[in-house]
Amino acid sequence: RESVALIRQAVEGLPPGPLAASLPPLPAWEPAFGMVEGWRGAILHWVMADGDGRLHRVKIVDPSFLNWRPLSYALLKNIVPDFPLCNKSFNQSYSGNDL
Repeated sequence: RESVALIRQAVEGLPPGPLAASLPPLPAWEPAFGMVEGWRGAILHWVMADGDGRLHRVKIVDPSFLNWRPLSYALLKNIVPDFPLCNKSFNQSYSGNDL
């Protein structure tokens, strides 16, 4: 309830006008890269538009994809029964790895 109240308060405090800015079309065949911080780490976005301004390629990289190698190092010299504890401490997203 408090979260909803905070969101309402923030929305009511917005200046009047549109909430989104218009952007020019992506240049044809030029890659664009973006990064935002998620609660597991950096979320990476890569896009490329075709000659008609439509998305040609899109790749999203979840933080879990980048965290599998550190998990493998954390597991070195541990016994097999410790795997679930180590794995859960990294809180990996299995589906995020497949994006």
